[in-house]
Amino acid sequence: MVTMSKLSITWFGHSTFVITTPGGTRIVTDPWLEQNPACPPDKKKIDKADVILLSHGHFDHTGDIVNVSRATGATTLAVFELSQWLERKGLQNVTGMGIGGTVKIAGLEISMVPAVHTSSTVEHDTTVYLGLAAGFVVKMEDQRSFYFAGDTALFGDMRLIAELYKPEIAFLPIGDHFTMGPEAAAIAARMLGVRQVVPMHYGTFPVLTGTPDAFKRLVDPHGIDVLVLKPGETAQ
Repeated sequence: MVTMSKLSITWFGHSTFVITTPGGTRIVTDPWLEQNPACPPDKKKIDKADVILLSHGHFDHTGDIVNVSRATGATTLAVFELSQWLERKGLQNVTGMGIGGTVKIAGLEISMVPAVHTSSTVEHDTTVYLGLAAGFVVKMEDQRSFYFAGDTALFGDMRLIAELYKPEIAFLPIGDHFTMGPEAAAIAARMLGVRQVVPMHYGTFPVLTGTPDAFKRLVDPHGIDVLVLKPGETAQ
């Protein structure tokens, strides 16, 4: 029998989290640490993880995938083309999947869902495209689910994510410019029907002007809780 505890969320800045499920599984999202200006100096390494969720190939989401993967031995989930690129880099324990698919791993059911964004990296001054950007819905050991949106714009099929997966918590970008801003993210939160949102992908660069305060003002009237973390902070 799995002993359940509280869900634990640690934010490392930008879109990097360590999420510890009630059954004790450690999930890392979009690891970017060493060059992440929002990441505290004492949080530049992650050496314990079971699963890594990689939403797309941009540098500010994959910057430390090699280091974290090798240090932890965790299984990395990524869209198929991105998984092939990772394997060419020598990474082990990589599982490629497609949008709409679900894998069972470490006592979890993890589904890949759409995101409206791009996915690429630059090698030898050439842009290399790495498949579609994606988000993930994780059904945990206690049957509750959370949605990690990755980088995305608002899109109507968030209603289908709500209908199919029924997430209770959503990790949503709010920074604007490259993703949704607060206004669009507030609509997303309502469409998803979640009880809580963890804002991300804001404040790292000057161009990311969306703020948690602006987002909170928009969702407060709808009874949606907003969990605002400081980089390095853990909430349970």
